[in-house]
Amino acid sequence: MSQRTLPLLIINLGGEMIYILDQRLRAPDENDEKTQRGCWTEDDRKRVMNDIVSTMFSKVFLEELLQPQDLYSHRALRTVLTRIAHTSIMRLNPASMDKLYDLMTMAFKYQLVLCPRPQDLLLITFNHTDAIKELVKDNPSLVNQINEAQRLLIEVYTPLSDGELQLIRHTLLLLFQDMQIRVSIFLKEKIQNPNGHFVLQTSGPVPYGLQVPGLIRLFNAKGREVTRSRFPSGGSYTSALNPGSLDLYGDRVTLLGTNMYSTPSPEDMNPSSTHTSRGKPKQADSTPNPLATEELNLLAKLMGGMEVQKLSNVDAGFKVNLLALNQEEESSGTSEGTDQHSSAVINIQATQDELASTELARIAGEFDEEGNQTEELGNKGDDLLAMMDEL
Repeated sequence: MSQRTLPLLIINLGGEMIYILDQRLRAPDENDEKTQRGCWTEDDRKRVMNDIVSTMFSKVFLEELLQPQDLYSHRALRTVLTRIAHTSIMRLNPASMDKLYDLMTMAFKYQLVLCPRPQDLLLITFNHTDAIKELVKDNPSLVNQINEAQRLLIEVYTPLSDGELQLIRHTLLLLFQDMQIRVSIFLKEKIQNPNGHFVLQTSGPVPYGLQVPGLIRLFNAKGREVTRSRFPSGGSYTSALNPGSLDLYGDRVTLLGTNMYSTPSPEDMNPSSTHTSRGKPKQADSTPNPLATEELNLLAKLMGGMEVQKLSNVDAGFKVNLLALNQEEESSGTSEGTDQHSSAVINIQATQDELASTELARIAGEFDEEGNQTEELGNKGDDLLAMMDEL
């Protein structure tokens, strides 16, 4: 197991989390009923993005993250990402974070599975950082902060051999191997089977520096080619002409790691379609991908309609209660002037049966003899979490 895995894992999962939150916080179409009610504002979205990005790419956090250390468990990872999200004015309840964690982990797992070579793991990471820079491009200090973080990553990871990068990729795949959560975007694109397994395409560019399969050459003892024959490769392969840029800016060649909730669909991120983007740099497109939007709308539907109750005498902050119980929904309807709430609330209602939820919580509690399963993360991640509390 590689002890250099954690920084790439946190940055890529954090990038996917930022993609999801940014899409959900963007104002809908002007004719949308929610927009007419004034559910959220562009300033709210920018404030959330700036706060999260500032924390995730802070110098102190990255220096601690880049220390050689064992990989965290899913539980510890979820806690770290929750802390990062909660550095903003937004709040997510545990059930909401579970759903977001499922989405971001399956997206990153899909990218890992499709890596044609170990070094592409760095290209995926830099695609995430490039997209995040595009989201906060109006804040030069944050862009510089991301650039400094990317320089650290270049300094640490570019000297690694293919074997060391492959070990990192193998460590990540071991972490995700039992996660087979179905995602509607992937199912609709037919790149995921109903059992949660991904469909691998037998086509596309081969890893840079390798030859297209389909040719057998025989050499004699002196190293001279004596015969040559061809065989059907079973797919449509092309040669990779560009290894991809590992600098601050440049053509990353692959679409893996880009914002799939924007124009590129998951199918477009497949290596079999990356050759069409060679030779020209990608530009972020704010036009939502309908399939990606549908996936997030499904998440929102499970969580109920997004509503913001504006209260008087409060800051412009808000909380996102993605799976609020009935009593939370009722409390969000408190009339103006109530002192119980200090922020506007986005309630996304999914659980209507409070009795059933209470019973499930009771059953879950029986599995923990100590009764405090949410309070301890174990030794892993304690130092990082303690440091985050001080940010």
